[in-house]
Amino acid sequence: MAMGFDLVLALLLLGVGAWSVLARNMMTAAIIFIAYGLLLSLAWVRIFAIDVSLTEAAIGSGATGMLLVIAAHRMGPDARRMTRPGRAVHVLAAIVATLLALGVASLAFVLPGDPVSLAGPVLERLPESGLGNPVAGVLFVYRAFDTLLEKVVLLLALVGVWALARDADWGGVPGFKLFNQPNSVLTLLARTLPPIGFVFAIYMTWAGADVPGGAFQGGTVLAAMWLLVMVAGVRRVPRVSSPLLRLCIVAGPVVFLVIGFFGFLAPGQFLAYPDGFAKPLIVVMEIALTLSIGVILGLLIVGPPVSGGAGGEGSP
Repeated sequence: MAMGFDLVLALLLLGVGAWSVLARNMMTAAIIFIAYGLLLSLAWVRIFAIDVSLTEAAIGSGATGMLLVIAAHRMGPDARRMTRPGRAVHVLAAIVATLLALGVASLAFVLPGDPVSLAGPVLERLPESGLGNPVAGVLFVYRAFDTLLEKVVLLLALVGVWALARDADWGGVPGFKLFNQPNSVLTLLARTLPPIGFVFAIYMTWAGADVPGGAFQGGTVLAAMWLLVMVAGVRRVPRVSSPLLRLCIVAGPVVFLVIGFFGFLAPGQFLAYPDGFAKPLIVVMEIALTLSIGVILGLLIVGPPVSGGAGGEGSP
């Protein structure tokens, strides 16, 4: 039964992926991409990678899918027609894709017979960090510097989006006009769903130290709730020059760096944790990162400030 389910899932992934590539309508392709991401998150569950599955559903399908839908919406009528490449481009793309697939498949034959794994040593030392989730242990103990850089890259992506604004619009309000007509059902959802979503985001962040979850997943839920209230007009889109908004943006990386430099005072190494304080410090970092990730993802979706942007100055 399980093997049959996995086979059907694999065929669905191939079929939906091909459908997304071959779709002639940009909006249709974006919606199919969202469905593909949800199927892929289910595939990660099947191989017991729950943290990766949550991230795929939240970031790969949710946030990225929304960006694609907004991009297709802003293109208007042009989104209904996609320029199709010539036959030569199709053939070249097929050859490159086939070579890449064969190259990846060939790696299975060059792997050593007794592969080297760090899973055992990581699990043995995990109790010293006070964490129960091995994924969180790897992210914040063994590769904390990489995790810090990932958050900085996210911040730089937002700076890049804001850089698209004209000089006259800098510091203003993003032109978030995906929905121009008021909707009573949407307003009702925006007034009732966010409290539940915020509690769920807090839980995912707090529980991420011991079970699947963490800052990225909690931050994505936080961004979704914030976007909901902005789309419904319950809260206005804030000005990008708001000091409180910018404080929320840099809170995560700044707290991460402060705790990292604090390691020089006790263990004597950057991003090292004093004995007995690893888990509290990691939880503090995850709380700050959740806030920054939620705000940054929301601002990435609403886009750069434009003349006549929707809403007025408001709090984040």
